[in-house]
Amino acid sequence: MVKFFEFKRFRKTAYDEDDNVESEDEYVELNTDAPNAGNSKIIVRPFNLDDFADIKPILDSLREGYTICLVNIRPLKDKDLVELKRAINKLKKTCDAIEGDIAGFGEDYIVITPNFAKIYRAPGTETEVEAQ
Repeated sequence: MVKFFEFKRFRKTAYDEDDNVESEDEYVELNTDAPNAGNSKIIVRPFNLDDFADIKPILDSLREGYTICLVNIRPLKDKDLVELKRAINKLKKTCDAIEGDIAGFGEDYIVITPNFAKIYRAPGTETEVEAQ
């Protein structure tokens, strides 16, 4: 019975087919305490743009990388066109930085996507968002 619990530890070696070399079994430690590890689903989130300061939550959501933003620009469009142009330029710059896509959706909405999504544009339509 004593010999049953005595066993010899050894390293198992295997042949690595990709590199044609002999490799040893290796273990990779995974971090299970990672925040938002199970929160990697894509979110489609609506936003209202009432003031230039309202773009901060939009930019934060875009930088996280898992949010498609639907932005209602009507309130700011009715209030101040200069601020609207400034806000759209800021959104465009951030969209370019994250390699995302931005397009107008009707007259009152802008759609902004991260780099994994592309916005469909019908042939012959304008490709750039412009404040009206």
